[in-house]
Amino acid sequence: MNISKIVWFNGKYVVKNKATVPITTHAIHYGTSVFEGIRAYWNYNNLYIFRLDDHISRFRNSGKFYSITLKFSNLEIKNAIINLCIKNKMKNSCYIRPVYFIGDYGINLHVTNKAPTHVGIFMFPMNDLFDKNGITACISSWRKFDDSCLFPLAKMGGNYLNSILATQESKRNGYDEAILLDSQCNVSESPGENIFVIKNKCITTPPLSSSALDGITRDSVIKLSRNMGYTTIEKKITRSELYLSDEIFLTGTAAEITPIIKIDNQNIGDGKSGKITKELMSKYNKITMGKDKKFYDWVTKVY
Repeated sequence: MNISKIVWFNGKYVVKNKATVPITTHAIHYGTSVFEGIRAYWNYNNLYIFRLDDHISRFRNSGKFYSITLKFSNLEIKNAIINLCIKNKMKNSCYIRPVYFIGDYGINLHVTNKAPTHVGIFMFPMNDLFDKNGITACISSWRKFDDSCLFPLAKMGGNYLNSILATQESKRNGYDEAILLDSQCNVSESPGENIFVIKNKCITTPPLSSSALDGITRDSVIKLSRNMGYTTIEKKITRSELYLSDEIFLTGTAAEITPIIKIDNQNIGDGKSGKITKELMSKYNKITMGKDKKFYDWVTKVY
């Protein structure tokens, strides 16, 4: 990972090795960190950041679940991200990671909005996370946590220990990715992605009540597919429906739209990326590159 030489830390642009925190930082001990993943796309003329305002809004809201305060305005974070791209002379498609976390707070578990926080932003060039021709997945033995124990809607560092366990299991068993079920045995999501299932040209995705993250790429695909004339609904999805589906794909900032062509060693459809998935991938790529006027408000031009 070739991380940018310049990062933004607590309101200042500094070289990466100057952005340091003490060993007593609360987030190191308890996972009290909030993060976002944002993509920017270089189309050989300009760099376009995808749904920047929506990412920043979720960035702030995630901390509210745990009374962790983002002590910069949304506009300050937005300008920091845009200017960081410029200062790093970023002219490649890249991944942008903003994070804020509780700092030197001892071992006190009583977190309040008065706890000291640090804010940082870094970036690095990024192309495809997964093989866009399709990946394999397995149903994880680990369940996705729900609101009875943690907040699935919060992008908290500590939440992703659940995802790490599922990912480790899938890799050990020779798969590219995992699929987690919720506490009721319905499909939830993958470790870092939402999931969509296509049957008879109807596109479905699990509701947020299935412990799914309110993904921004998920929301984009719901709106985009409906705009393209497809019936797209949120509903509970059973494990058996996955095996009988025509197409399955994952969505996420890093994954974008990625087809799943095999689950638990069973082919999905004909074992290749499906027609509707390919259509969505093509349309999504055009939008993120700033080449679709209808969705131009989804991108922020840097230069």
